[in-house]
Order: sequence, then C-alpha cells, then structure tokens
Amino acid sequence: MRQLLFLLFVLPIFGTSQEMRVLRLEYPTATIDMHTAEALSKSLADISTKGEATLVAYKGALLTIKAKFTKPIKDKKAYFKEGVALLEHAITAEPKNIEIRCIRMGVQENSPKALKYKDNIEEDKKFLIDHYTKVKNQEVKELIEGYVRQSAHFSATEKQLF
Repeated sequence: MRQLLFLLFVLPIFGTSQEMRVLRLEYPTATIDMHTAEALSKSLADISTKGEATLVAYKGALLTIKAKFTKPIKDKKAYFKEGVALLEHAITAEPKNIEIRCIRMGVQENSPKALKYKDNIEEDKKFLIDHYTKVKNQEVKELIEGYVRQSAHFSATEKQLF
C-alpha cells in the first residue's frame, strides 16, 4: 500500500519535472520554429490559470509565438491577447519567479511596437540582474543565460554578469 501511495505522489511530480526540462530546452527554438512552437503548445493544452504558474507562463508565451506564425490578423490578435493574459496571470501569481520574468521580458522584447506590450522590459531586466546569482536550478540558469546573450536590451557589461 505504501508503494502505491508513493507512486501516486511521485509520478505526477516526475512528469512535471520532465515537462519543465523539455520546455526549458525547446522554448528558445519555439520562438523561431513553428513546428516546435505548435508541439510545445499542444503539450500545454490542458494547462489553465489554476495550474503551476511557470507552466501558465510558458503556455502564454507559446500563444504569443503562435500569433507570430498565424495568418489572419483576427487570429493573431486573439492568440496574442490570450497569451499575454496568461503570462500576466503567472506574474501576478508568482512575481518573484525569475523564470517567469525572463519569459515575459522575452515576449515583450520581441512583440511588435503596435501591440504596446513593452512596459516591463526594464523592470524585468533589473530583476534578472539582481536575482540571477540566487538561482539554484541549472536548467533555469541556462535558459536565462541563453536569453540574455541574444537580447538587445543587455549591454556587453551586463551580459558578463550572467
């Protein structure tokens, strides 16, 4: 009976851990590859605002990426708005989560000016700089480092902090 209870608690945690590993590794590719974005988006189809905030943030970001690859303007706008709403929900749920802040900064940095979703870039940048050294998870560190290296919002001096 103990083993059954152990499996009931450990397997879902392992599944989420594996899902997070895949998301962190594949998300940077999803920003430029429609097929990767679609596959990751499908894997998060069941995530709602009641889910883990980091997964909600990834789902939101992937919806904004999906908007980039969608043709009809009406659909682009709908995907982008839904994605931003999920991303902002995740920030509200966990405002001190550096991974979510990194995701939002990336979305804001790459969103068209016309969409007016760029208000938190400097705030998130400062958060990344101030809290990066406290990150224990190596996958999260690598995700942040990869983002910072390619970001136009960090100076060469700031990039050396990562």
